[in-house]
Amino acid sequence: MPIYEYRCSACGHELEVLQKMNDDPLLDCPACNKAELQKLVSAAAFRLKGGGWYETDFKTNTAKDEAACNTDSGAPACGTAGCPAVDV
Repeated sequence: MPIYEYRCSACGHELEVLQKMNDDPLLDCPACNKAELQKLVSAAAFRLKGGGWYETDFKTNTAKDEAACNTDSGAPACGTAGCPAVDV
């Protein structure tokens, strides 16, 4: 479930709420009890990194990456068909 950020336009109170994507937006501020909450737009707070993930979405394969991933039989060393080595 995503985390949504809200700010009250009456008192300025900010909060983060874990909600389902199809839940209705919150309206009532828990600090001042006025129906002045507005959903904020914010960037995603996660990053995929480490073995098996690219730092950018569509990184191109190089001959060095493919050579490091393949064994002598031509099959990938990691066991996944066509998987390039990430941390060479």
